Amino acid sequence: MNLNASLSPCDGGLLLIDKPQGFTSNDIVAIARRVLHTKCIGHSGTLDPMATGLLILLVQRRATRLQNQFLKLDKRYRATLQLGTETDTWDADGNILQTRPVPPLTLADIQAAARRLTGPVEQPIPPFSAKKINGQKMYDLARQGTPVQDRFNTVEILGWDDWQYNGSDQISFTLHATCGTYVRSLARMLAQALGTTGHLTALRRLSIGRFSVEQAFDGRKLKNTPREEIVKFLQEPVL
Repeated sequence: MNLNASLSPCDGGLLLIDKPQGFTSNDIVAIARRVLHTKCIGHSGTLDPMATGLLILLVQRRATRLQNQFLKLDKRYRATLQLGTETDTWDADGNILQTRPVPPLTLADIQAAARRLTGPVEQPIPPFSAKKINGQKMYDLARQGTPVQDRFNTVEILGWDDWQYNGSDQISFTLHATCGTYVRSLARMLAQALGTTGHLTALRRLSIGRFSVEQAFDGRKLKNTPREEIVKFLQEPVL
């Protein structure tokens, strides 16, 4: 339920944003802080610059105090996996590390491999990620060429569906997973389970908990939209 249109930003709430490609999550937060004239804004889970889709901004203390609860919500994504080519970032923003042949596959082969990656899954954390090691973000260490021991985390993969396969080297799917899931890591694991390697070429976050990207404000318009218009999109911070 939207808050009253005359609400002052100091009262706060949730601002659902459809993040455009090429922006970091922090870029969107910085723009929102300028537009809403407040520094007290956080978000409920990072999206990589290549990714698009739902980013929930938590505006002012009445919302930011619930950040940990919003971070724990499960998420749904739409992703495209390019088989046969691996990049250092595990997505299309990176540099090619290796290529491997793609074996003949059927959609049934792909779905069977995905079932083996359903439930509790220990996934490698991408070297180009915001995960911190001794206070330094992994992507900073990776850019410096600093060797880092592989890091892993365990997540719950709740389901895969809406498969599309071009019959040779490209797979699209919808993924439902718990917080902490790196979709590019899981996609790489799927490629490896199919006897090859791969990287993400597209990623869109469709939902966070009960919140859908269909409800979100177009992030491309955020910078040039008057504050009083943005305020109309604030929602009560209710899970």
